[in-house]
Amino acid sequence: MLSILDRYFLRELAQTVAATAVVLLVIVAGSAFARVLQQVANGSFPASVMFQVLGLRTLDGLTNLMPLASFIGVLMGLGRMYRESEMHVLSSSGMGPAGLLRPVALLGAVLVAITMLVSLWLGPWAVRTSDALVTAANRSVIAAGLDAGRFTSLPGQGGIIFVDSLSRDGTQLGRTFVATQRNSKEGGAHLKVVSAASGQLYQESDGEGRFIAFKDGWQYDIPLGADNWRQMEYRRNDTSLSNVQADEDEDPAHSKSSWALFQSDNPDDRAEFAWRTSAPPLTLVLVLLALPLARQSPREPRYGRLLLAVLAFYLYYLLLALGRAQIGKDHWHSQAPLWGLHLLVLALAGWLLWKQYSARRVRPVASAA
Repeated sequence: MLSILDRYFLRELAQTVAATAVVLLVIVAGSAFARVLQQVANGSFPASVMFQVLGLRTLDGLTNLMPLASFIGVLMGLGRMYRESEMHVLSSSGMGPAGLLRPVALLGAVLVAITMLVSLWLGPWAVRTSDALVTAANRSVIAAGLDAGRFTSLPGQGGIIFVDSLSRDGTQLGRTFVATQRNSKEGGAHLKVVSAASGQLYQESDGEGRFIAFKDGWQYDIPLGADNWRQMEYRRNDTSLSNVQADEDEDPAHSKSSWALFQSDNPDDRAEFAWRTSAPPLTLVLVLLALPLARQSPREPRYGRLLLAVLAFYLYYLLLALGRAQIGKDHWHSQAPLWGLHLLVLALAGWLLWKQYSARRVRPVASAA
């Protein structure tokens, strides 16, 4: 059974961690939105799936967000209690270090479980789902901007296209009409009109080039201001759409399942697996490290220790990133150095806790006789 104090600490710290996570999630979503807009502008995928991709990539960002949100949330929650002298009143009433460690440990266990779920399953699932969504969208003329029953701009070309029907997946076209304008070598403007009984969208083997194959129709070449029209009947006539631009920052290992990474001997896969498995212990160590860093007097600057804690987090995070790079370069063949770093920081947090509580423990005030 949890005591009243335990429930109070859990409620206050959980609310602060949740509020911190929401703020950081908004920041991550803003950064992801800018990245998605850039990829849409570059032609990596159509704008019609932009918000679905944004949501999935924001979920993937929770892997790096949860440790930081847990650290700052616990730090700010306990820091407020110290500034408002709540912790000093509780200490003078007989609450020792164990009274604070119990609710923080319970909260830390929940946060570690959430981080493990996100880093090992939810994040990779979101990346794979996003990739599948983009691949399916690039294979569909619906996602490229075409719609049955109305005139629309021809993607990748100057002109318009009209189709009377589309298949549900956007790859099969019914009766089609296309009109484009071009300039000839002589400088005159020519209107190209294509009609077809049906059409089909297809991609090149590398998945980048996209084309529509028109079947059983007529093509007209009409020079504007002249009367020498050209008419041609065809069985098949292909026209290109805007090409799919590859994402230069795409990491194949990032979309693989954690089990596939565990079984792989590829250095990039081992580095990705080491990064995913580092997130849960990183959350636990940071929550425990927040205990000694949050202890302050009411006279100290409000955000002084917070800035120090953020610097400590980025140093910790940078060392983990360097370790991941060493594994990716095949310089390290195991995750032992990363786990050694976790244990080192955990020992530092324990030493700071022991030092502060042994030096500043306040005994209960004796009642008057």
